[in-house]
Amino acid sequence: MKRLIFVLISIIIAVHAGPAKNLIRAGLRHPIEPPPPNASPLPLQPMIDTASPGDTIRLAPGLYAGPITITKPIVLDGQYMATIDAGGRGSVIYLKTDSAHIKNLRLQNSGSSHDQLDAGIQIRGNYNIIENVRIENCLFGMDLQNVEHNLIVNNEISSKEELPLAIKGDAIRLWYSRYNKVISNYWHDVRDMVVWYSLFNFFQGNLGIGNRYSIHFMYSHNNRIQNNEFHNNSVGVFLMYSAATIMINNTITGSNRPDAMCLGMKETSSNEIIGNRFLYSSVGVYIDHSPFEEFKTNIFERNEIAFCNVGVQFHSELEGNVFRFNIFKDNLSQVAVRGNTANDNVWEYNCWDDFQGFDRDDDNIGDTPYVLLEYVEHLWDNKPEVRFFFGTPVLALLDFLEKLAPFTPPRLILEDPYPVYYCKDIKDITRFSETVVEKNASSK
Repeated sequence: MKRLIFVLISIIIAVHAGPAKNLIRAGLRHPIEPPPPNASPLPLQPMIDTASPGDTIRLAPGLYAGPITITKPIVLDGQYMATIDAGGRGSVIYLKTDSAHIKNLRLQNSGSSHDQLDAGIQIRGNYNIIENVRIENCLFGMDLQNVEHNLIVNNEISSKEELPLAIKGDAIRLWYSRYNKVISNYWHDVRDMVVWYSLFNFFQGNLGIGNRYSIHFMYSHNNRIQNNEFHNNSVGVFLMYSAATIMINNTITGSNRPDAMCLGMKETSSNEIIGNRFLYSSVGVYIDHSPFEEFKTNIFERNEIAFCNVGVQFHSELEGNVFRFNIFKDNLSQVAVRGNTANDNVWEYNCWDDFQGFDRDDDNIGDTPYVLLEYVEHLWDNKPEVRFFFGTPVLALLDFLEKLAPFTPPRLILEDPYPVYYCKDIKDITRFSETVVEKNASSK
C-alpha cells in the first residue's frame, strides 16, 4: 500500500515538475544575437548571386531580407549576430545545392503554408551542413526531401508561437532521405519531428521538450537513435511500419497524457531497444502487432521502465518480443495486455521490484520464477478510469481478497523463470548481464 501511494505521488510530482534538471547539452553552441528593434532588412540575395562556388560570405551584424535561394556551394556565416527574416512569405532559405555550409544565423518569420512546407530551411541537396542556427517563428524548421549525407548539428528550432500544437509545423522533416545525421539539436514547441520513407539516418544527442511526437518514424528502416533526451511530449519515439531500428541509451520522461507513451511500436520487426530509460509516463512501451513479420523478433535489453502507469502495454498477444535484463520498477502495472497473455514472448533475467521470493544461493537470481497474475476481476480492462483509484483501500482490499480466495482463476500475464533479485540501475544490470552471458558461455 505504501509503495503504491509513493508511486502515485511520484507521478504527480513528475507531471508538474517538468523535465529533469540535468539535461543533455544540445542546441546552440553559441547564442545568436537578435536584430535591433525596428531594423530595416538589408538585401542579401544579390550578395549570394555574385558569390563564386567555394566563397565564404560573412554577414555583418543586422537584419537581412528573405526569402533567399542558394544554388552554389558557399559558406554563409552569420557570425552570431545576423538574422534573416522572410517577412511571413515562403521559406527563409531555399538550399538547392550540394556541399553548402550555413552557420551562426537566426532565421525567422517564414510563411504559414502547410502545403508549401514553409520552413526555416528547405534542403534539396546533399552533403550540406546546417550548424548553430536558431530557427524561430517558422512553421517548419528544416524540410529535407530526397537528399542524403547532410549534417544537421547544434541548432535550436521552434514553430509558430500563435498556433495550437496540432497545427504547428515539424522541427525537422526527412522524406525519402538517407544517410543524414541529426546531432545535438534542440527542438521545442513544435508538432513533431518526422522521418518518412527514409533509411540509414542517425539521430544522436538531441533534446526535445513539449512537443507531440519527438520523433515519428513511418516506413523508415535501419535508422539509429542514441543518447537523445525527450521530455514532456505526448509520445517520445514512435516506430510505425519501420523495421530494424537501433535505439540505444535514450531517456524519455513525462509522456503523461491519457494516450501517451515513451516508445510506441506498430507493426514493426527486428528492432533493438537497448539501455534506454522510460520514466514517469502513462505507458513506458506500447506494442501493437509487433513483431509484424513471421520469425522476426524485437529485442529489449537493459532498459529501465519505471514510475509509469503501465510499464509495457501489449495491444495484442502476438509473440516474438524478447525482454532480457530490464528493470521494472514502481509501475502501477508492470505489464498489461489486451488479450489473454503476454507469456508467448520471452521474459528472462529481468529485475522486478515486486518480486516476492528469495535468493538463498546468493547468485542474484530468484529461487522461484517471477509470476505476474491479474486479479480484481480485471476491472480496468473494460473501465480504464477505475485505474485512478489504484492504491486506495477499497481496491487494495479487493486485490487482497482476490489473491486470498479468487472468485475466478487469475489470468497469467507472464512468467520470468530467472528474475534478477537485486539491481539499482542500468549500469548495475549491465554488469550482471555480462556475468550471466559469461557463465552461460562457459557452461556450454
